[in-house]
Formats: sequence, C-alpha cells, structure tokens
Amino acid sequence: MTAVLRGDEERVTPLELFFDLVFVLAITQCTALMAADPTWPGLGRGVLVLGVLWWSWVGYAWLTSVVDPEEGVVRLVIFAAMAAMLVVALCVPEAFGTAGLLFALAYAAVRVAHIALFLVASRDDPALRRSVIGLAFGTAIGSGLLIAAAFAGGAWKPALWALALALDMGGPFVFGVEGWRLVPAHFAERHGLIVLIALGESIVAIGVGATSGVDAGVVAAAVIGTAVATALWWLYFDVVALVAARRLANASPGRERNAIARDSFSYLHFPMVLGIVLVALGLKKTLGHVAEHLAVVPATALLGGTALYLLAHVAFRWRNVHRFSLQRLLAALVCVGLLPAGLALPALVTLGILAVVLVALIGYEHFRFAELRESLRHQLAPQPAMPTR
Repeated sequence: MTAVLRGDEERVTPLELFFDLVFVLAITQCTALMAADPTWPGLGRGVLVLGVLWWSWVGYAWLTSVVDPEEGVVRLVIFAAMAAMLVVALCVPEAFGTAGLLFALAYAAVRVAHIALFLVASRDDPALRRSVIGLAFGTAIGSGLLIAAAFAGGAWKPALWALALALDMGGPFVFGVEGWRLVPAHFAERHGLIVLIALGESIVAIGVGATSGVDAGVVAAAVIGTAVATALWWLYFDVVALVAARRLANASPGRERNAIARDSFSYLHFPMVLGIVLVALGLKKTLGHVAEHLAVVPATALLGGTALYLLAHVAFRWRNVHRFSLQRLLAALVCVGLLPAGLALPALVTLGILAVVLVALIGYEHFRFAELRESLRHQLAPQPAMPTR
C-alpha cells in the first residue's frame, strides 16, 4: 500500500470537498438531535456528539495536508471512510440509544482508516511515525470507551463519552506536536471550508424551522436569520481568516507551526463551529414560533452560541497575533446579557436584537479599523496570476 506525499501543493482537492459533504449531514444531524430534545441533557449530548465528529474531521484535515488524497490507494480508503462516516451520521439521532454500538463501531472504522493512511505516509519519516503511533493509542482508547458507552446505562454513558472525547483531544498535548507536518495554506483553507459548512447548516435550519407555512413573521425571521448568518461569515472571513492563514505560513516549520495549527485551528475552531451549530438550533426554534418567546435552552443556544463564537474569535486572535479584541468580548457579554430579554420577548424580536448587535460590531470594526483593514486585505489576499505569453 502506497501514498503520495502532498509536497507544497496548497489547493484543497475536489475529493476533500466531497469528503466534507458527509459532514454536512453529520452537522445537520447534531442540530436535529438537540432540536428533538431541547433540554440541558439533550444539549449536552449534542455537544458531545459534535465534539467526537469534529475530532475525526480534524484528523483527516491533518492527514490530507501530508498526503495527496487523490493519488494511490488513499483515494479508495477515503471513499471507505466516507461510507463509514455516513453510517456514523445516520446513527447520530440514536447515538445515546439503540444505535450507540453501531455509531461506535462505524466511528472506529473511520479512525482506523485515518491511522492506517498516516502509518503508510510516515513510513520514511521516523518523527512523524512516532507521532502517529502516539495518536493511534489515543484513538484506540477513545474508540474503546465509545464502544463501552454503548453498553453502559444512566450517567455512565455520557461520562464515558466525555472521557473519550477528552482523552482523544488531549492526545496532542501528551504526545507533542514536533513530528507532524502540514501545508499551511491548505490547512487554513480546509478549516475555513468547515466553517462555511457550519454556516450552511444555519441557513438549512431557517428552512427546516419554517414548518407552519410562510407568513410575514416567517419571512421577517428568515431575512433577519440570514443577516445573522451573514454577520457570522463576515466576522471570520473578512480579515480574521486571512491573518490567521498568513500567521500559520510565516511560523517556523516544525514545533512552532504545528503548535499554532493545533491551538488556533484544531482546538479553537471547535467552539466556533459549536457556536454556529447552537445558533442554528436557535434559528430553527425561532422560525417555528416567531411570535412566542423562546424557551431557556433555545434562547441560550441562540444568544450563548453567538457569544461562544465571538469568544472563540477573541482567543483565536490572541493565540495568533497576541492582540486582544475588546469589542468582540463586549459584544459576547452583550449577547449573554440579553438572555433574560430573550426569555420574555417574542423570538422574532430577540433575533432582531441579535442581528443589530452583530451588525453594530461589524460596523464599528469596519470604520474604527478601516485603514488597517484595507491594508491587511490588500496585503494578505491572494493575488491573481499574471497572464503569460
């Protein structure tokens, strides 16, 4: 079995985009899982499932920044992993119930394929091989705990899930980052695309939530919900994503670059994606009852999810450039402070206030940092290729 190393090729391949389509369904299923049981335990289960799915996706993001997914046997293994991940996604609604064992076994298959490809890719790289072997131990323990959770009952089930996720995500701290390799532009782009997938789920939630017909209230909620999703897109892709990609590219290869990739992308992108998924849950519930106030959990998902997204941006900026975003921290605190109002006001009004907060934040940053923003965008944006004669 052979694998072709990626080299300096920076583009995200069509097969990677095809692979990520499975996560569209997986993320949608997570939102549906939480929407079907809008309680604190239901929310917790949704977060655990999303965390497990996220870490499996992260593994493939690192993998395809080392090997070319469209060459050799890698293509076939990726297809097999897609099939297994599709089974995982289908099992999400009953992952804590009757489909728990099938979920765990299919998830283990996804991770085994990932480790197998990494072992092939690291055949001539001892440092990478040591890192992969460490990852394999963590993966085996995590998958074993999920299988054990399928047979557990009561509080043991979520506890085993939480332990599996903690051990799996904690592995890079235990085994270090020195041996890993990645292509910076490709790695950053891949994470930007998964943010887009999550934002797409917020748009899907608007359509799914409109179950009682289309009237003036639903139209208003759809328009305002789109504005909220657009604002979340703007806050990430306008400047932040460009700066982060350049920071990763400028870091010294090896420990420094890998640590930034681990912290800024593998770790800090998870609360961003989780925040977007929680907002999608809030949007779904809002569209279903625009004239009624939101219950505690959906209101917390809508406003708290936005706050989580903004706080992740604050940490993201600090980790990348060691600068503090006071305005995004304040906007996050405003979102949390709006929760009592969100429990009393009609859902449509709450959504409108949230949109105003996000638009005001974008407007402030646009004018307050206009010169710096334009300089960064022109300096960091990819330049079009010059025609050749």
